[in-house]
Amino acid sequence: MPEDSKGYLYTNRKSKSNLSCANSEDLHASLYFVNASLQEVVFASTTGTLVPCPAAGIPPVTLRWYLATGEEIYDVPGIRHVHPNGTLQIFPFPPSSFNNLIHDNTYYCTAENPSGKIRSQDVHIKAVLREPYTVRVEDQKAMRGNVAVFKCIIPSSVEAYITVVSWEKDTVSLVSDKNQLPGTVAMG
Repeated sequence: MPEDSKGYLYTNRKSKSNLSCANSEDLHASLYFVNASLQEVVFASTTGTLVPCPAAGIPPVTLRWYLATGEEIYDVPGIRHVHPNGTLQIFPFPPSSFNNLIHDNTYYCTAENPSGKIRSQDVHIKAVLREPYTVRVEDQKAMRGNVAVFKCIIPSSVEAYITVVSWEKDTVSLVSDKNQLPGTVAMG
């Protein structure tokens, strides 16, 4: 097994309980992730989010958060904070304060104790801006008797979170052809 300059042994095993472990020769020391399945966190800008670093170990672990680039993150008062228990907090913010580096980025956490050091998988953290938007129907022209295909125009900032579920004309539901593109209806 690989050792570092301090003589700690490192392992990276997956057990049936989904624990990633690092154990030293000392049987009283261990290091593991209790849940290594978190890959994406999507949250509303009006609520903020808390993202735990789900690691544990004996003796107690030191938890740190990094950007995917390897840069250790730092607290930004009122914007981003790492709690002593290793939980990363992104505070609520107005749309005008959106920052890709903080609100739409990939992070990972590490846990370290005398048993060694383990790294979580990447976690993409993305804020969804809560701001007004309008969905509209794209203007179409067609000669009487021909087919016109109408498309629902959804702003790109919310497109990934919106699904067209029905079309109506004068409060009467229209049935669209299942072979058509999503968000379209043909009338003729």
